Amino acid sequence: MTTLQDLRAKQEELRLQQEEIARSIDAMKSEQRSNVIAEIKALMAQHNLTPADLEASTRPSRAGGEAKVREVSKVAVKYRHADTGETWTGRGLKPRWLAAAIESGRSIEEFLVESPTAS
Repeated sequence: MTTLQDLRAKQEELRLQQEEIARSIDAMKSEQRSNVIAEIKALMAQHNLTPADLEASTRPSRAGGEAKVREVSKVAVKYRHADTGETWTGRGLKPRWLAAAIESGRSIEEFLVESPTAS
């Protein structure tokens, strides 16, 4: 029959083994990392690459050259509150000031901004 003292001794032995294995794993990872870094440096030197080249190659590109940047277009103001100057383009959710005005009996047409191209 195994005694409590024997079990504690076995537990300590296993804990020491576990620590030794963890140290071995860490050493192996460190060595692999060093080898990979050396291999990458050698390949970069062989192909005359810099870290900037690596960053540039991860950016999306188009067949014609640089990636096209989408331009943000401004939308003309369609509604304006005469008293406060608050505006709305007519896109998205209706702003609170306009919803409150409509709820109080005013018409949305009262807030329409006249188009500068209208004659």
